[in-house]
Amino acid sequence: MSIMSIVISITVLVFAVIFHEVSHGFVAYKLGDPTAKMSGRLTLNPLPHIDPFWTIIMPVLFFMSGLPIIGGAKPVPVDSRYFKNPKKDMMLVGLAGPVSNILLAAIGLLLWKLTTLFPAMQSPGLAAIIVANTQINLMLAAFNLIPIPPLDGSRIVSGLLPTKWAYGYEKIEPYGFIIIMVLLYAGMIRFIYYPIQLFLTFILKFLR
Repeated sequence: MSIMSIVISITVLVFAVIFHEVSHGFVAYKLGDPTAKMSGRLTLNPLPHIDPFWTIIMPVLFFMSGLPIIGGAKPVPVDSRYFKNPKKDMMLVGLAGPVSNILLAAIGLLLWKLTTLFPAMQSPGLAAIIVANTQINLMLAAFNLIPIPPLDGSRIVSGLLPTKWAYGYEKIEPYGFIIIMVLLYAGMIRFIYYPIQLFLTFILKFLR
């Protein structure tokens, strides 16, 4: 991988994870929770979003596991007490992150289609950016949809489960990082991650 490819991938990854977290905070704000806004997290400035685990350790772990490099930003603070319907609204907030990455991936595919329609737009640099944008955002969406708390997939599952079951399911959140790391070490997370990625890829193919 060339230095230019690495720079493009890192730049795209940083923007993607920040946009992901800002989307969580924005949807929460629209649903009545000002916590993210008051914490200064509704910004595309990368500094407030850097997290030692998600931004540094997680990409290294994925690289060492032979998986595509995936990272994240510091989770935005959300206070469900502000929501009118906490269960449904938390599900929407959780869904906002992966949807934002799917949207960015879809934009990448549409830009690719434009370059085929207008050859004057084509260039190696633009092609590299479009490919990196689509792949990285697709991978981030797939990873975050894994239903292990505190990943976004768990918020969606909790919103769909009966309240009693959801309460028990959410109790494993303090151990979520440990579960993820064990699955990474055992090489088992790929069996959860790849089917989700394939499903999202299938959906995005309709835009091609």
